[in-house]
Order: sequence, then C-alpha cells, then structure tokens
Amino acid sequence: MRPPGRNIATLADRIINTHIPKMAQNNNEIPRFFIDVNRLTAATTQAPVKRPREFACFSYDKNHNLRLDDSSLKWYYPPQAHELPANLSTGFDKFDKHDNSQDEHLDSLLTTIAHHEQQTGEAIDAKFVTWRGMMTKLMGAPYDEDGFEMNATIFQDCIFIEENWDFKATREAEQHGSWKGPISSQQMQFWGYKFETLATIPRPWGETSREEIENRDKEIVNNKEQYCSVVRSELGGKVLCLGGEVDAIWDYKPKTPGAKIDWVELKTSKVTQSNRDQFNFNRKLMKFWAQSFLLGVPRIIVGFRDKDGMLLNIEEYSTQKIDEQVRREHNSGNWAWRPWVCINFASEVLDCKLFSFRFNLLTEKLTRNSQGIQQTIRADPQQTGVWRIRLQKRPKAIELFKVEETGHGKIVTEEFVNWRTKLAASKQS
Repeated sequence: MRPPGRNIATLADRIINTHIPKMAQNNNEIPRFFIDVNRLTAATTQAPVKRPREFACFSYDKNHNLRLDDSSLKWYYPPQAHELPANLSTGFDKFDKHDNSQDEHLDSLLTTIAHHEQQTGEAIDAKFVTWRGMMTKLMGAPYDEDGFEMNATIFQDCIFIEENWDFKATREAEQHGSWKGPISSQQMQFWGYKFETLATIPRPWGETSREEIENRDKEIVNNKEQYCSVVRSELGGKVLCLGGEVDAIWDYKPKTPGAKIDWVELKTSKVTQSNRDQFNFNRKLMKFWAQSFLLGVPRIIVGFRDKDGMLLNIEEYSTQKIDEQVRREHNSGNWAWRPWVCINFASEVLDCKLFSFRFNLLTEKLTRNSQGIQQTIRADPQQTGVWRIRLQKRPKAIELFKVEETGHGKIVTEEFVNWRTKLAASKQS
C-alpha cells in the first residue's frame, strides 16, 4: 500500500539526498526528533513493510505463570443475537484481576526468544526487540495527545525497548484519581475483559460443550490468562521482533511455521449516535489498526455498548480494509489520521535519525563519504547504558537522553545475557 499521489522517489533516497527531519543539534540539549505531520502527510511514498510471521509463542495460565506453549489460546465464538443485549458489568465484583503493580519488563518475551534460539542454535536477526504496544505508540506518535516514555538499551547489535513503567503507573494513577464519571474507570476497563470472556471459548467449537458456551456469562472474568504471539517483521528495512497478546483465533492455527494465521482482535467501543461519535470512533480505529497491523491480525471485532455497559451489537472490521478505506477517503474529513504517516514516522525513528544522532545506538547505518560512496558504520558492541525515549507534546517531538551510564537496567535479563554470551562463544570456538 502507498499513499495517494505520484511515486517520485524512494523514501530512503529522499531522506538521504534532500531532507533530514529537523533535530536539535546542540550538544547541551536533549536530542529531539521533531514531528512534522504536514511533511509526513504530504509524502508520496511509504516505507516498505513485510508481513509479520510468528516464530514462537508463549502463554500465561490462569495464575499468570509463564508457559512456553499455546495452552492459553482461545477461539472466537461470539454471543448469539438472542443473548444481546448483555450486561458487561456482570461479575465485576468477582473480577480475578492481574496484579500489575510490578514491572514485568521484557522477561517473558526474552525467555521465549532464548528458548527458540536454543532449539535452532541461532540468534534471531532482529535489530529491535520490544512489545507490540511500544511500536503502536511510535506509529501513533504524530497524532498522540497523551505522551509516553520508554526505556532502551543495546546488547549484541540489537536495541531492546520497554515501557517506562514508573511513567505509566503515575499516569494511570492520575487518570483514575481525576475520573469524574458515574461509572468507575476500573469498571469500564472490566467491560473489555468481559467482552473477551463472552466472545471466546477455550477449544474449537466442536470440542466445546454446549454448557460451557451457554454459561460464559457466569464465568469469573480473569485477565491473568493470555496467549502471546512472537513475530518477526520488517518495517522500512529494519528487522523487528515483537511480542503481543492475541485475543483469539478464527478457525485453526496452521502447523507450518510463519504461515498466515486468522487471528482476531477484540475491542469494545461506545455505540456511535452522531457524526462526532463516528469521527471519534474513526480516530480510535487508528490504534485498533496499528495493533493488528503489527502482529498480522486480519480481523478486528468490535463490541458496541451503551454508556451503561450494555453490549448491543457486534461488528467485524478487516485490518486491511480499514487501511484501504482511510487512504480512499483521506480527503473526506472523516479521518484524523493517515496510515502512511504512522508507518513512515515509525520507520524514520528507527532508521538512525534519532538513535544514532548522539549515542550511536544503532549498530549499522548507511551514509555517504566524501566520494559519494555508501559505507557501513558499526557501533561499539560493548556499549551499554539505558536511554529514555519520550514524546514531548509541545512542540511535538521524540526525545532521547541517557538515564543510566552503564548496564542494561532490567530491560535485558541476566539469564538472557548469559544465554547469548554462551551462544556467541559457541560460534567462535
């Protein structure tokens, strides 16, 4: 997919030869990658992308214990018409909620990657490892009104990125504390988990009893149990390893590694009753689309509810068709975002424009020497430290600054470092 307009040059050539996004370049300042939405919107090309391919997975069981398998996989089976409307608040008083007061970092993702590498005998080739949610934030940054913070470190030619948990916890506490609605924000969050419970079954339909299906409304809602997909993808030529929760599968999971999987993303949203409601929903679709795009999820199922949490109807959206519709209607005034802006911006952020500006976080980049010949520059593989990635809202920019001079913080686990060190040594012997 490309944005509307003439294809006049590749994005890489345009950036190298004609324009580098404006950045703060005073050594006494925090490096800033300014977000020029007008420039990004006017782009006539889009950074190349490759379909995400699952190469590993893991599960959290009902006690949130890690399992290196697909035991927590769910199948999509929606409530039937006669079961609607359904009260999404039912069972809130018995909600078995995961305790998210502890920062889990990238631990489960790194354990899964190490397990995969132990089976193959080869390190994955990703240059960035992170949760899907971090890439979703980067893709949405040109339109973000809330801000975010992440932490990053480099280890063995790869950048590992996680959310800054302290920032997230503080922001959530502020939001809950300032909430003035008649229904608590915690209860409204529960509605999403309740919808997942009502719309999924633990086994394929033919293996699930009628009693299990009909009694889903009575089931205790548990958000500790999750299935997580780990994929390899490429964005603008950068190889990414992303991990993220998948809500359900439509039919079956192919046995062929890397095959397309008919995943389902489940969401809830307030029913639209006006043009303004529809505009706001279209804006929300940006996050739905980005989350699904990044993991290769082809279907988004939205449960529409009223202001009191009554599930009224369910609609299906195609991730690809959302993309196509926005591109087709981008001048209609119905859409506040553009897919190519999200993709190109995320690609530019990862493509050395920010990370190599001061700290040379990336290990490779293409440049031009005095003879006009491209050459590869490699960073010090022993470089350590922790950097903060922050979205500044006014003027809108991505900032990068160092917060720890040495080590990897707790972004990369000691077990993963030991495994990779052992693997590297075996390749040299």
